[in-house]
Amino acid sequence: MHTQTIFELSQEAERLLQLSLQNLEALSAMPAAMLESTTAAMTGEVSNIIPLHFNARGLEAQQSMLNNELRKITRLEMVLAIVGTMKAGKSTTINAIVGTEVLPNRNRPMTALPTLIRHTPGQKEPVLHFSHVAPIDTLIRQMQKKLANYDRGKLAQQLEIDKDMNALLGRIESGEAFEKHYLGAEPIFICLKNLNDLVRLSQVVGADFPFAAYAAIENIPVIEVEFVHLAGLDTHLGQLTLLDTPGPNEAGQPHLQKMLTEQLSRASAVLAVMDYTQLKSISDAEVRQAISAVGKSVPLYALVNKFDQKDRNSDDEEQVRAMISGTLMKGHISPGQIFPVSSMWGYLANRARHELALYGKLPNPQAQRWVQDFAEAALGRRWRTADLDDIEHVRHSADLLWEDSLFEQPIRKLIYAAYANASLYALRSASHKLLNYAQNAREYLDFRYQGLTIAFDELQRNITRLEEDMALLHNRQEVVSDEVRHEVEEALEATEIFIATQQNEILCAIAPIFSRENILDLAGHDAASVRADEQTAPEQLVLDDEGQAQILLSKIHSSCELILFDAQNKIARELGLRFDQLESTLARSLNDAMRPIELRIKDELSHAGFRARISFPAFQANQLNFNTRGLFNDAIAPESPTSGRGQGVGGVRDTVSRWLNNPGWGWDDYVVTRTRYVINVSQLHEKFKRHIAHFCEQIRKALAAQVDVSVTAGMATFFAEFSLCLAGLQESLRDSLAVRQQNEHATRALSQLLQQCITTATWIQEDTRLLRDDIQTLFAAEQP
Repeated sequence: MHTQTIFELSQEAERLLQLSLQNLEALSAMPAAMLESTTAAMTGEVSNIIPLHFNARGLEAQQSMLNNELRKITRLEMVLAIVGTMKAGKSTTINAIVGTEVLPNRNRPMTALPTLIRHTPGQKEPVLHFSHVAPIDTLIRQMQKKLANYDRGKLAQQLEIDKDMNALLGRIESGEAFEKHYLGAEPIFICLKNLNDLVRLSQVVGADFPFAAYAAIENIPVIEVEFVHLAGLDTHLGQLTLLDTPGPNEAGQPHLQKMLTEQLSRASAVLAVMDYTQLKSISDAEVRQAISAVGKSVPLYALVNKFDQKDRNSDDEEQVRAMISGTLMKGHISPGQIFPVSSMWGYLANRARHELALYGKLPNPQAQRWVQDFAEAALGRRWRTADLDDIEHVRHSADLLWEDSLFEQPIRKLIYAAYANASLYALRSASHKLLNYAQNAREYLDFRYQGLTIAFDELQRNITRLEEDMALLHNRQEVVSDEVRHEVEEALEATEIFIATQQNEILCAIAPIFSRENILDLAGHDAASVRADEQTAPEQLVLDDEGQAQILLSKIHSSCELILFDAQNKIARELGLRFDQLESTLARSLNDAMRPIELRIKDELSHAGFRARISFPAFQANQLNFNTRGLFNDAIAPESPTSGRGQGVGGVRDTVSRWLNNPGWGWDDYVVTRTRYVINVSQLHEKFKRHIAHFCEQIRKALAAQVDVSVTAGMATFFAEFSLCLAGLQESLRDSLAVRQQNEHATRALSQLLQQCITTATWIQEDTRLLRDDIQTLFAAEQP
């Protein structure tokens, strides 16, 4: 590692960050376009989507971002943000990376506050530091008063009260404060569980959780522990820290989307944990949108968790990488940075190996439940406690489970590299943030300076023209909405025809399978096995041997399964193509509709960096699941006709009668008791047809719902951002007009200040480019 060079680069990055903060301070002192009031009037709430990023709120956000980068540079800390939906396995993934359980796993939201997990060599037992605990203690005192008069029965109706919530309620009633330090896994679990339950409880009783107090990264909880995978490695310059971020769908808290975006913008790199079984869900799409927004300034990686749940019909590793990189992430992440894994297997295997290395054996499975999970995954479902005594076999099984988890590749390619180059990641993060700041500052300052130099009348004309643009936007919105609805209706009509055609083709394809000739052929027609009693209807097949009946049904199932799987693949492929094309068509329609306005305002719109975004969820192939196996349950019914209406006979007879939907069909006439196995082929065929019809109807409803939600949300976001952009430009021009109306001395002073700030921003931009190039050269030199 080039220690002296890194030191010099960090000194330069620190200088540029300090200079940027000073430049930002100068910007905050001058009159600025106040967009907050405009935003609030349009949306009913304060928004952070400000085109020029330099209103009062934007200045505060950029100052926080620069201070965060300055803190990371001082520590040479590489912060790897871990992001994922609630059930994607984010906590399990972090535990697998660390090598031991530092975060609790519960089937509910567990990341109400972001949490840092910092690799600390020599710290074998995890310790949590929560120095900024005062806002939580204040909340507890407030909730103590509210709960004193709150009906516990009503509370139980609004909130699930388990033993953890009961313990928290007792803690609040007694006024017990949070500690600033927790040593050991169990105390840390209790602290984090209480924090997350506190979020849910405060929402129910009407108390505001102090999220704003934890916006700064230095105020959030920090867990220090030695990462097992990094133990014993050479000490490197810099620190590696994981940032556990709240998922956008956790705890039903709408503010978490904003918190997630803010935390990701402060990371050195982002690791997305995706659920292999839910890759195209709406919540997973929210995570992809969040990480795509920061993808240009920080490196992106992805772990595709729960890959152990793939079956023979699922996509393999390369197909998953290609789909995520291309279809889902639109090229924001390369296939080589996507790792299909099983985080649970990785965590269990590594923890077992760690325990064996430290103590020579595994703990009592009754005392520590993770041992039971490990044994079932590594030794099989029929494991016994005695199997854990064979240490060599357990160690070998743990190694195999670790290999099957596929976790070795991301550990080596990502975690080892991040640790070895933590200082370089910190420097690269700072250079990207500095470049973004300098570019935004120059664009804003140039725009403001131009407002001081052009003629008064020209400013007034520009403002009037923007008012006309706003009116034109409203008209275009109505027109394009009709066009979009027409496109969607046509696409759904064409899809309806396609699905109906496929349904008919499936029905035609399976019909010959249920023909009398084919059924007898599959049964191996001979006089000994196939009976044709006069009581047997043509649609029924009667066999004497249950085993042969089972074989016959298996053959029917296999024949149908081939047809249905082929249809499944065809429908998934065709609908995917159709809706990819629809997505492109609608995006093009929106862009074309706005082009006249873009041409009128020209350079002004580019200051906002506006891009049309409308994204349809890709059709989920995993919805195409022909569950044919269940159709064959209880398809064979044993019969035991008797010589009279004896006791106990009615139950069997009635069961068969219900299956054939023909009660009381005259079995009392039989004299000799005989067991036979009746398959109603016609009824089985009808069940198949109803299943296929129901399935196709589900596809139609799902498609209509997906398209409706996507189009409505996409267009609303599109026009809202477009309107906000125009409003921002209009407010900036009005501010410039107000300044021009002041005395000449004030105008000249402001002009000089703007020129100084522009010069400083230019220096920052040029020096940061040189810094970035030096960092990239050093990164290349460190690659093996």
